[in-house]
Amino acid sequence: MEVKQYNGLFYNGKEFSDIRDFISIEVPLSIAVNHVPFTVTMQTPGNETELARGLLFTENIFRSQKIKPVIEIISRDKSGYIDSINVQLPEEFIEKDFAGTRNVISGSSCGVCGKTELDDTRTIKVSSKEKLNGELIPKMFDKISYEQINFKKSGGTHAAGAFTINGDLLVIMEDIGRHNAVDKVIGFLLLNGLSEKAKCLTVSGRISYEIVEKTKAAGIPFIASVSAPSSLAIDNAEESGLTLMSFCRNEKFTIYSNPQQIKLKNHRLITG
Repeated sequence: MEVKQYNGLFYNGKEFSDIRDFISIEVPLSIAVNHVPFTVTMQTPGNETELARGLLFTENIFRSQKIKPVIEIISRDKSGYIDSINVQLPEEFIEKDFAGTRNVISGSSCGVCGKTELDDTRTIKVSSKEKLNGELIPKMFDKISYEQINFKKSGGTHAAGAFTINGDLLVIMEDIGRHNAVDKVIGFLLLNGLSEKAKCLTVSGRISYEIVEKTKAAGIPFIASVSAPSSLAIDNAEESGLTLMSFCRNEKFTIYSNPQQIKLKNHRLITG
C-alpha cells in the first residue's frame, strides 16, 4: 500500500472538523552497486527494481540493454518497506566511476541534488523521424489521469508515462518524486525491452533541466507536461532535437521546441 491514513483538523472558513486523510508514503531507499554505496533517494515504496535500473541508466553508469542486472533486496524497514538494495553488475559494463558522484541524500523532488558535477550530454541528439499527432497529447494525459490511483487517494504523488508514436500507453509510474517517477518508467522500459517503442514521455510536474536530461538519455524524442518548463529545459531540448510541450491542460498545450516534429492542424500565425 503506497498511502497511509493520518488524522487532521480541517478548517472550512468557519469552523474546524476532524478528518482522516490518505497521505502518500515517503521512505528512504539506499542503492549500492556491487555493494559500493551509490545514493540514498527518497521515494514512494514499490518498483524499486525499475527505479534503480532507470536511475543508473539516466546517470550514464550502466547503459547496456543486453545485460540484465541482478538487483537484490538487502534490508527492509520496520514497516516492511524495502530500504536497501544492491545492483550487481559486471565491472566491464560500468560506464564510469560513480563513487563520490552523489555524496548526500537525494531528495524526492530533485534529480541533481547530491551530485558533485553535471554530465555533459549536449552532443546527444534525439530528434524523431516520425511526426507525433498533436491531437493525441490531450488523450495521453486523459489516460494518465485515469491510471493515477495513488494520486486520486492522496493528491501527493507525481506520475510519468511512456507512449508510442500512436499514443498507446506503455507504462505509468507514480512516485512522490517526479524524477523518481521518470526513472521508474525508464527502468520498466529497459527491463521489458520496450525502449524503442517509447516515443513520448509525459510528466505531471514541471519540466526542468534534469527531466530533459533523463528523457534524452532514454532516447525519447517527445516530452509533455501539465506544468511549466524552465528556460534551461527549453534550450536543452531545442539543441538536442527534442520536442518539448508544456501546460497540457483542458485540450490545450504549448510547444516550446522543435515544433516541426508535431503534426499541426489548422495552424495559423498570430502576430502583434
